[in-house]
Amino acid sequence: MRNAVSQGPLGVREAVVGRRSVRRFLATPVPSETVSAILAEAARAPSATNMQPWKVYVVTGPARDRLCRTVLEAANLGARSDEYAYMPSPLKEPYLSRRRRVGFDLYRLHQVAREDVAGRKRVMLRNFEFFDAPVGLFFTMDRDLLLGSWLDCGMFMQNVMILARAHGLETCPQQAWCEYGALLHSELSIPDDEIILSGMALGIADEHAPENSLTTERQAPQEFTTFRGT
Repeated sequence: MRNAVSQGPLGVREAVVGRRSVRRFLATPVPSETVSAILAEAARAPSATNMQPWKVYVVTGPARDRLCRTVLEAANLGARSDEYAYMPSPLKEPYLSRRRRVGFDLYRLHQVAREDVAGRKRVMLRNFEFFDAPVGLFFTMDRDLLLGSWLDCGMFMQNVMILARAHGLETCPQQAWCEYGALLHSELSIPDDEIILSGMALGIADEHAPENSLTTERQAPQEFTTFRGT
């Protein structure tokens, strides 16, 4: 799949630094063998005492489309069933300003004004179409595991996002799906003793989509790093 979007090998630095959350994909199918290869490579992620707590559910084709319809209907009705609390409420600074900035920047690319509530909802609901990506991934782990396993699963997910790029694909991590956890458990037959950590869209980026031109800001190391030498 690498040649689908660019030529030549993708270096580690380019794979990491060039990663972004893609919000419109081409409908081009992704072979199941490619998905399996990415997951096999990503499974080299570290985990405490090699526990490997991650589990993955892959949706494509009619199963994907059915899930999208079901969750979109629930979202339009406001029938949330949050799998877990992702952020504190209220959210303090500087995190609130960073969150608002990326939201406003994204709405601008969609040509949606800040006061356009219906337009903002329309943009948000694109999550539940996987932004047109042909593959949806859901990451889970046993519910009774503790915070260390969340770290392990996060490193596994990061590997998936980086390694997808080596296969000519892009991703968008989508915790938004967890706002409808009960439906995901039901539609995907995910046991109740597993907690759904996040969804993820996987496919070939539509490089002509305005929303895919978004470049988010990052803090400089001196703003988040403290060195202790003595």
